[in-house]
Amino acid sequence: MARGDQIFVMRPLMGMEGVYEHHGIDCGDGTVIHYSKAVANPTVTRTTWKDFSWMNPVSVRLYTASFIPDVVIERAESRLGEQQYSLLTNNCEHFATWCKVGNAESRQIINFGLPSQTLERIVPGSFMQSAARDASPVETLHLFDHALQNTAIAQMQLEAQRHQAQVDLDTWHRVALLALQQGKEAAAKAALHRKVEQKQRLQTLDDNLAQMGAIAQDLQQTVKILQESGKLG
Repeated sequence: MARGDQIFVMRPLMGMEGVYEHHGIDCGDGTVIHYSKAVANPTVTRTTWKDFSWMNPVSVRLYTASFIPDVVIERAESRLGEQQYSLLTNNCEHFATWCKVGNAESRQIINFGLPSQTLERIVPGSFMQSAARDASPVETLHLFDHALQNTAIAQMQLEAQRHQAQVDLDTWHRVALLALQQGKEAAAKAALHRKVEQKQRLQTLDDNLAQMGAIAQDLQQTVKILQESGKLG
């Protein structure tokens, strides 16, 4: 790890360890600039390495091409104090990637595991356009409500997929045991391979469920902030 690196650490969510990546920019002096949630409103802040890592292992996001360290640091410092956090459009990974390569991109959102049209339904393009032109409180509330309803539907779909994955995993486990008892080594290996596939799928679905929960929390928190600010009446 070096000055100007985009670094990340696995963070817990909803009681589960290592659910999502928290990204920041290594300043090379024992500090990290990142979207910190240590305050009421997530803010781009320069914190100590310890406060960023929570004493967990830190990894580096590698690129084939990126800005030189001085430019990366300059870009990160230019946004210190920003409070425009959004899980879907301006999260810690969006911020760090923008500093490093110029594109505000989040692989965690892109690799969410759901069809892109599902995410579009959760936060429709019309919502962003409406927010940009200062929609009325009633219209804004309607859009948030629509997004939350679609989030709940997506969660139900994921729960059903997770249940089926667990059933399939248990089934392949039993098939492997039976094949071993019958001395069918090749069949047992094939069944164990399928079991591993289902276990990986189960982990992916668990991660997606956790992220979907985070999306719902983000939407609810945004509504709360807008209500407290008087923008929603």
